[in-house]
Amino acid sequence: METLLLTCLISFLTVLFVTPLVIKFAIFIGVTDKPDKRKVHQKIMPRLGGLAIVIGVVAGYYTAGLQYSSVTSITLGGIIIVVVGLLDDKFTISPKMKLAGQLIAALVIVRSGLTIDFISIPFLGKFELEFWAYPVTIFWILAITNAINLIDGLDGLAGGISAIVISTIAIMAGLNGNVLILTLSLIVLSSTVAFLFYNFHPAKIFMGDTGALFLGYCISVLSLLGLYKSVTLFSFVVPIIILGVPVFDTTFAIIRRLANKQPISAPDKGHLHHRLLQLGLSHRNTVLLIYALSILFSVAAAIFSSTTVWGAIAIIAGLLVLLEVIAELIGLVHHKYRPLLFIWKKIFSPSSSQQVKIEK
Repeated sequence: METLLLTCLISFLTVLFVTPLVIKFAIFIGVTDKPDKRKVHQKIMPRLGGLAIVIGVVAGYYTAGLQYSSVTSITLGGIIIVVVGLLDDKFTISPKMKLAGQLIAALVIVRSGLTIDFISIPFLGKFELEFWAYPVTIFWILAITNAINLIDGLDGLAGGISAIVISTIAIMAGLNGNVLILTLSLIVLSSTVAFLFYNFHPAKIFMGDTGALFLGYCISVLSLLGLYKSVTLFSFVVPIIILGVPVFDTTFAIIRRLANKQPISAPDKGHLHHRLLQLGLSHRNTVLLIYALSILFSVAAAIFSSTTVWGAIAIIAGLLVLLEVIAELIGLVHHKYRPLLFIWKKIFSPSSSQQVKIEK
């Protein structure tokens, strides 16, 4: 326990110390983010903050002695992701090149044997994934990595959401006695929380793709470690619930772009945080509201993991309805997209009830 506390402290202090240096370094080499019509910030900002998080994680990694653990493939995959992020922050590489780099990192993971091998569904039994274990695991890593990257649109948003998600993973790992996942989670968490001192509104530095991709990769691998080899449908769903906010935002971003006949990779200003800002919320309140939504998902995941089958089904149904209502209320797809609210209005509005009486 003392070693773990020391590890967290070293990671935290390292990021606090190196971030001001990274700010100066980013400005010196010209890795900055310029304002445009799609972005919220109004001035040029250094965007290499992810490097500070990585340095903090490396410091904690060696303090905890993880270099002697069997995490070589995870480390190599992380290095590849960081290189991809650094190249994008400096040179703005194409989406295809970014995806190729992420795919290589994912292949390193599955080649090590860290895959989702089968899913056990209540009432139906166990289903071996066999060959599909590889594409399913690769999709898992790519999807979560990019979900964190896509939500990185406001000061402290991606960092705060990542911290909440990793905290939940750490708590569940601790309760299950999984020391490796707990240690890795706390190292990444300590580094991320320290970075938020410089990244929360008004930010002094952005994490950039280096930070967003790295945190997304870390979350995908940490959740994958918890699913290693044998999972039930419910344990498979738990990390998806924990990642509810970025998964929700990414899913509706895809739906929105398909509905508007835009490329899936095309950037727009219709994400969850953009819509909340357009509805009149302040920058800080928008971030805090999304934090609260993320915490709600984390609590739901904790309850979900220990409830009955019917309780779990009720939680999933409730969360899906909640997300659909939020999407419709804030116009996440389109201001005219309101199927659920339309049905509700048809059934429960006074005019509908009155019409029914008249017909009788």
